[in-house]
Amino acid sequence: MQGYQALREGAALLDLSARGRIAAKGEDRKRLLHAMTTNHIEQLAPGQGAYAFFLTAQGRIIADAGVFCREDSLLLSLEAETREKIYQHLDRYIIADDVTLEDLTSSTCELGVEGPGAGEWLAAQGAPLPEQPFACATWGETLVVNASVTGGPGWRVIAPVALREELGAGLEAASPEAIEAVRLEHGQPRYGADITEANLVQETGMLHAVSFSKGCYLGQEIVERVRSRGQVNKLLTALRIDLPAAPGPGTKILADEKEVGAVTSAAISPAGQCVRALGYVRAEALRGGSPLTVDGGFAEVVKHA
Repeated sequence: MQGYQALREGAALLDLSARGRIAAKGEDRKRLLHAMTTNHIEQLAPGQGAYAFFLTAQGRIIADAGVFCREDSLLLSLEAETREKIYQHLDRYIIADDVTLEDLTSSTCELGVEGPGAGEWLAAQGAPLPEQPFACATWGETLVVNASVTGGPGWRVIAPVALREELGAGLEAASPEAIEAVRLEHGQPRYGADITEANLVQETGMLHAVSFSKGCYLGQEIVERVRSRGQVNKLLTALRIDLPAAPGPGTKILADEKEVGAVTSAAISPAGQCVRALGYVRAEALRGGSPLTVDGGFAEVVKHA
C-alpha cells in the first residue's frame, strides 16, 4: 500500500480535493450556522474552528463538517457526497438573513499532510501549525487547519487550485487503501461509511461534535432526549478481528452466535497482521462480556470510536 509506512512513521500527502468546500459570508453567518449545527459556532473567533454535525428535525445525522472561522467568513469542509445536500439545506433556511453561500470546491484544493512527521515537514516549508483541533491559520493564500482524516497527527492545507502541485511537492502520496487502513487502525469514523443518516449523535461516540450548553438548533430536542435517557441501544465500536481478509460492510457481528451488530468498514492492517474495523454493536453485548466474532474470527473491542 503506497504511503502506508509514511503515514505511520513519517509524513504522507493525502489528496482531499474531492471534498466539498463552502464559504458562508455576511453578518448573520455565525447565527445561521449556530442554528443549523450541533456545535457552538457563535463563540468561534478568527483562527478557531469546530467539528459539527448537521441533523434532521428527527435528530438523524445528514452530514459532518469542519467549520473554520476566518475574518470574513466561515469555511465548511464536507465529504464530497454531502456538499450539494448541505448547500441546498443551508440555502433553504436563509430567509431574511444576511448570509451568502459560495461553493469553493472547484476553485480550491484540499490536501492533507499526515503522520508523526507531518508537523515537522510543514514547519520546514514555513507553514504555521495551529495547535488546537480544527483551529486554522492563514499562510499566504492558503489556510492551514489542524484536522486529520486518519485520526493520527495531521493538518489540512486549503488553497487556490493553482497551488495544488506546488504544495504537495516532495511528499509521498498515500493511496486510498493506505489511508483506509491507517484510519481504521486509529478507529477514526468517516461520514458515509460509519456515520449515516440512520444514526443518532450519541450512537457515534463523537461527542466533541456537540455543544450541550448552546441554544436551540435543528435536531436538538432529540439529542437532549437521548442524553436525558442516559443511554443508546448501539455504539460505534472499533474492533481488531482475527481474519485473513476484510469483511464487507454489513457483515454481522455475533455474540454467543446471536447477531448483536454489523461492520461498517474494515481493512487489513499490515502492521497488526489482522483486520481493523468499525461497526455498531448493541450496548448490552458490550456490557455482557461474551466474546464477539465476525465471519468466525474473534473480534476484540479496541476502543469505542
